[in-house]
Amino acid sequence: MTKNFLASAVAIVGLAMFTIPGEVRAQRAGIKRTLLQQHDLSVSGREMIQARIDFAPGTAFGKHTHPGEETIYVLEGVLEYEVAGKPPVTLKAGEVLFVPAGVAHSAKNVGSTEAKELATYTVEKGKPVLTLVK
Repeated sequence: MTKNFLASAVAIVGLAMFTIPGEVRAQRAGIKRTLLQQHDLSVSGREMIQARIDFAPGTAFGKHTHPGEETIYVLEGVLEYEVAGKPPVTLKAGEVLFVPAGVAHSAKNVGSTEAKELATYTVEKGKPVLTLVK
């Protein structure tokens, strides 16, 4: 096999592990998730996943949880986050947010331009990275 083929195969497998089920993706028009990297950690059973999430103006990603911590860095635009038990917070480029493991939260682009965040997840390996909360 060629190096390009192997690299593509690894990227597809990694993205498949991070991708949200089809019916959920369909409900999230205007939001694009790009897997940047995924690595096992030195702590047994834990992994780090890093992704860029792009939000079209006015789009939101509803309440959800992760099986570990999420660290968010806003790259562009203005995003409003609601984290259970706390008042909503509006962040602009260069600002950060920490979401504890298992805590329900949501994000919305409240600006008039595209917004982007860098999300780093430190999660339990083998569990879905994201679970929607009803």
